[in-house]
Amino acid sequence: MIDLDKIAKAIEVDAGMALPGLSESLAEMRRGIVGRIHTPEQILIRSARNKTGKTQQAFAELIKTPVATLRDWEQGRFNPSGAVLCLLHLISNHPDMIDELSQLK
Repeated sequence: MIDLDKIAKAIEVDAGMALPGLSESLAEMRRGIVGRIHTPEQILIRSARNKTGKTQQAFAELIKTPVATLRDWEQGRFNPSGAVLCLLHLISNHPDMIDELSQLK
């Protein structure tokens, strides 16, 4: 039998971050329960924004992006560019740098 916890840990190592609910999602998948699909990009975007404590509007302003674009990224309609993903990784891993970002003009 497949060890779902082992698979979840491997996925989290590959993603470079904890993914809350992953083990439960894998168990649901095994039972045939279909739910919403979330891409790694969507998870990263929401994680970075949540770690800053900012609303979509405030976070979009912070990263100089239209709020509609941020919503599209969070809902998986479009993926951000590589440069934006790099910025989001930095914010997610170092949310304390948010003060420096807010000073950029």
